Amino acid sequence: MCGIVGYEGTREACDILIEALSRLEYRGYDSAGIALLGQGTIHIERRKGKVEELRKIVSGAALKGSIGLAHTRWATHGVPSERNAHPHRAGDVVVVHNGIIENYLALKQRLKRAGHVFMSDTDTEVIPHLIADYAEKGRNFTDSVRLALKDLKGSWAIGVLKESERTLVAAKNQSPLIVGIGDGEYFIASDIPAIINRTDRFIFLEDNDMAIFRGRDMRLTNVDGEEVVREVRQVRWTTAMAEKGGYSHFMLKEIFEQSRAISDTLLGRAREEEGEVEFEGVDLPDLAGIRKIWMVACGTSHHACMIGRHMIETNLRIPVETDLASEFRYRDPIVSPGDLFISVSQSGETADTIAAMRDARSRGARTLSICNVLGSTLAREADSVVFTHAGPEIGVASTKAFTTQIAVMFLLMLFIGRKLGTFGCRDVRERLREIRAIPRKVQSVLDTTRSIEAAAERYMSFRNFLFLGRGINFPTALEGALKLKEISYIHAEAYAAGEMKHGPIALIDESMPVVCVSPADRTYKKTCGNMEEVMARKGNIILISDDETHEMAARAAQVIVVPRTIYELQPILSMVPLQLFAYHIANLLGTDVDQPRNLAKSVTVE
Repeated sequence: MCGIVGYEGTREACDILIEALSRLEYRGYDSAGIALLGQGTIHIERRKGKVEELRKIVSGAALKGSIGLAHTRWATHGVPSERNAHPHRAGDVVVVHNGIIENYLALKQRLKRAGHVFMSDTDTEVIPHLIADYAEKGRNFTDSVRLALKDLKGSWAIGVLKESERTLVAAKNQSPLIVGIGDGEYFIASDIPAIINRTDRFIFLEDNDMAIFRGRDMRLTNVDGEEVVREVRQVRWTTAMAEKGGYSHFMLKEIFEQSRAISDTLLGRAREEEGEVEFEGVDLPDLAGIRKIWMVACGTSHHACMIGRHMIETNLRIPVETDLASEFRYRDPIVSPGDLFISVSQSGETADTIAAMRDARSRGARTLSICNVLGSTLAREADSVVFTHAGPEIGVASTKAFTTQIAVMFLLMLFIGRKLGTFGCRDVRERLREIRAIPRKVQSVLDTTRSIEAAAERYMSFRNFLFLGRGINFPTALEGALKLKEISYIHAEAYAAGEMKHGPIALIDESMPVVCVSPADRTYKKTCGNMEEVMARKGNIILISDDETHEMAARAAQVIVVPRTIYELQPILSMVPLQLFAYHIANLLGTDVDQPRNLAKSVTVE
C-alpha cells in the first residue's frame, strides 16, 4: 500500500500523475515512483521520500507520454528504499500494487525455478514476473494479467502497463480502486481526492473486476474475461473540499469542519417535528428478534463503537459487544443468526474490519456498516449502510470522522428504539432537539482554540501523559490519548479512572500531566475521588468538564469547560478540546501533523 494513480488519454501524463500523487500524500507513504509509456518505451523513476523529490527528478527529465502509472508506497514487505519502491518491472511489464500477496514466497520460488531474477524484497514484484511468464508462453497481454491474478492469494489493487502495447489494465480484489471518466481520457486511483479535480464521474471497481484501457476506450470484465457492467456515479466533492482552505494543516481544517459535518450527518434524517429518524436504504427487518449487537472497528472508530455501546445498552437494554476488528476472528466469536453486526470505518476499506464483517455474515449475522466513503467495500458489501457524510478527511489523525460516527450511532439508537417501541415520538423529539444543538455547541468550543493553544504551550515539554475517564467518558479518554501520541509522538495512555489505582498510579508525580474527562454525570463523584488520588501525588490535572463549578476546578492545573448536553452526546463536546490540544502541541513541536511517521490513513492490509 498506499496510493495508486494512472492515466490514459491525449495529454502529457507526467504532470497529471505527479499532481494526483500529491493529493494522495494524506494516506501516508515512504517512497514514490512513476512509469510513463512514450514512443514504445516505458521510462521509470522511483525515489525514497516525498513526492516532491520525485517531482524534481521528472521535471528535469522532460518525460513524455500520454499513458502512465504512479504510486506512493507504505512498506509492508521490504524496507523503505528506492529498489523496493513501485513501479516494479519484469521485461516489458510494469506494475504498481496496493495490498498484500499472501502466497508471494511460493510464487517467487516457482518463478525463480523458471529463471526469473528478482530485484526487490517486495511481494509486489511477483506480479509483473507472473504476467511476463504467461506472456512468454504465448498468452496475450490481458490474458496474461488474468492468469496472473488467478494465481494470487491476498489483497490487491493493481495497474499494469506493457511496453509493446499502448494498453493500461487496472484490477482489484479486497483493495480499493476507482476509475475516473473524463472527456476522451480515463484515470485510475486508490481514492477520489486524487482525481476529483479532473472529473466528477467515477466507477467503483468491485472485487475481481478488470478495467482495460486502449486507445481512449474502456472495457470492463472480470478475471474470467466475462463482460461486466458497473454504474457510473457522480461524486459532488469539489476540489476545494480536498484542500486546506487556508488552515495550516488538513487536521486543523477538519477539526473546524466538525460543526458543519455533524449538521450534514443529521440532514434529512433527524425529523424533529415528527419525532422520527429516517435512514434511506437501511433495511433492518425483525428488529424485535435481535438478541445481541456487535460493534467492530479499529483505532478511532473502535473508540466510537465503545461510546455507541453505552448509548444502546443504557437506553435500549440490548446487549452490545464491541471488539477490535483485528482480534475478532481469532477468538472464534459466538455470533448467532439474527445478531446485528455493525462495522465502522471512515474509509470503508479497513482490511481487518472488512474481514470481520465477512466472518460475521458467514455465521448468519445481519450486517450494517457506518462509513464515510460512497462506493467503499464496506458500503457495498454490508446489508445496509449509513454514511456519515463528513466529507473528505485528509489528515491521517481522524477528527470529524469520529464525531460524526458518534452522531450516527446516536441516530441509530433512536431509530432502533423507535422501531422497537422503546421510544415514543416525544422521547425521540426531545433527543433530536439535543443533537440539533450539538453543531452550535461544537462551534462554541472551537471559538476557544486560543486558550487551548496556550494550554498546549504550557504542556508541550512533558513527555508522558495519562488520560482518565469513567463510563462513556473512558472511550473519550482513549481517543484523546491516541490523538496526542499519534501526531506529537509523546507517550500517552488512557485508563478507566477506577483502574488507575491498579498500576498507573505508580507513575504519577509532578512530571505527569493527568487529563481527566469529568462532566457532571453519573460518574462525577467517583472521578473526583480519582482526581484526589492524583493530587495527593502531586500530579498535574488537566480537567475537561461541562461544570464551571466542578469541585476540583480550583485545584486543577488547567480547566477547559465545554457546553453541557445529554449523557450520550457529551463525548462529542469533550473530544473537540482534546483534538485541539493534541494538534497545538504537535504543531508547536514541529511534527508532520497531517502525515505522522509510520502511520497510514487507510489501512487496507490486515
